Amino acid sequence: MSKEVLADNEKISIIMAVFNCEKTLKESIDSILAQSYDNWEFIICDDCSTDLTFAIINEYKEEYPDKFIIIQNETNSKLAYSLNHCLKYATGKYVARMDGDDLSTPDRLEKQVEFLRNHPDVDLVGCSMQRFSESGMGMIDKKPEHPDKNTMKSCIPFNHATIMTYKRVYDSLNGYTVAKRTERGQDYDLWFRFFYEGFNGANMEEALYLVREDINAIKRRTFKVRWMGFQTTKYGYKLLGFPKYLIVVEALRTILKSLVPSKIVLLYRKWQSKK
Repeated sequence: MSKEVLADNEKISIIMAVFNCEKTLKESIDSILAQSYDNWEFIICDDCSTDLTFAIINEYKEEYPDKFIIIQNETNSKLAYSLNHCLKYATGKYVARMDGDDLSTPDRLEKQVEFLRNHPDVDLVGCSMQRFSESGMGMIDKKPEHPDKNTMKSCIPFNHATIMTYKRVYDSLNGYTVAKRTERGQDYDLWFRFFYEGFNGANMEEALYLVREDINAIKRRTFKVRWMGFQTTKYGYKLLGFPKYLIVVEALRTILKSLVPSKIVLLYRKWQSKK
């Protein structure tokens, strides 16, 4: 498929925050360079990596000076702060997310832009994502096709790293909330505020994003991390006017999830991928 170059006001700003991901970063960035849709800028914020991550992204800046914007935090500040730092430099009509250990299929950006053009009532589009590892492809994580605020009662409505939205949406929401409770749940907080402000979202069924299966990422979902997420749930349920009893239900769910060993979670995902 030939590369598509559109007018400046159709530019996509891709935002990525990175920290110590030297082993996977090149593959991730190369998946963006291989996109069929070519009118993008790639804004990458290094969150004070201690490996070769910062050197790697600067190599891309040297090779593609017009496509990459490289920034660095003064101190390690976590994902929400880093993504907000990226948004300060975004000049595109659209903003897409990307993580430093994942891959985008070559037509991801093209298909998401086309979807937003064809659905003017939709403010944000995500997609399914397929897990992968050294042993091959894994389960596909799908989200509801037409999530709304009530979706927040049962599941997270979008796969965060897969989204494309309008810059005006991020501006209206003042980006991500930087707080202790959002250090690993910044997207969850964003979705509560997204629906509260009356925005509409959708998900494409096709898996246009590949997420690396990482046992270490599963292990990082400790009880403390989950409890901080529960604080966001309380905030969000109150914001959207949900019944108070649902907060109790969510507290119990948080505790039960914390009791499941990481290896069991990984085995379950592998089993699901074979179904």
